[in-house]
Amino acid sequence: MTRTRTITWSDPQVTTAAVGQRSGLEFVQDLIAGRMPGPPLAAMLGFTLDHAGFGSQTFMLEPGEEHYNPIGSVRGDVYATLLDSAAGCAVQTVLPPGTGYTSLDLTVKFLHPITVDTGKVRAVGTLINHGRRTALARAELFEGRDRLLASAMSSCLISPLATH
Repeated sequence: MTRTRTITWSDPQVTTAAVGQRSGLEFVQDLIAGRMPGPPLAAMLGFTLDHAGFGSQTFMLEPGEEHYNPIGSVRGDVYATLLDSAAGCAVQTVLPPGTGYTSLDLTVKFLHPITVDTGKVRAVGTLINHGRRTALARAELFEGRDRLLASAMSSCLISPLATH
């Protein structure tokens, strides 16, 4: 049987132009509140920003068949994308206006498989340390009963954003 999924997203230039205009936490809170369009990747994968605090971020995903690998479970790159997003946004929440970040690395440990039967999962990112040029964040992926499904560590490069 064939399945179809339609994906809709907003122009990413709207969000890109707003990065750095306010603090990182205010920017992420605008995304959560819908005052700013989310990234196209979130629409494609079906994950949402759920919560942001200073140094923390939570994403939610309802796993579907569209996330599956050939052996019938969610692909590792979906795990990694959620974990990278949660860790990176945890860093974003502590940045002052005019500052951005990019991931330098991501180390992921897969602990349990995810299927549609797993139900909604959440990726929680937490800032561990940040300086003027780098930051370190942890992200953990949980299922509904708080069982840890995967974890990751990410280091990020912090830099001034280019002005136009």
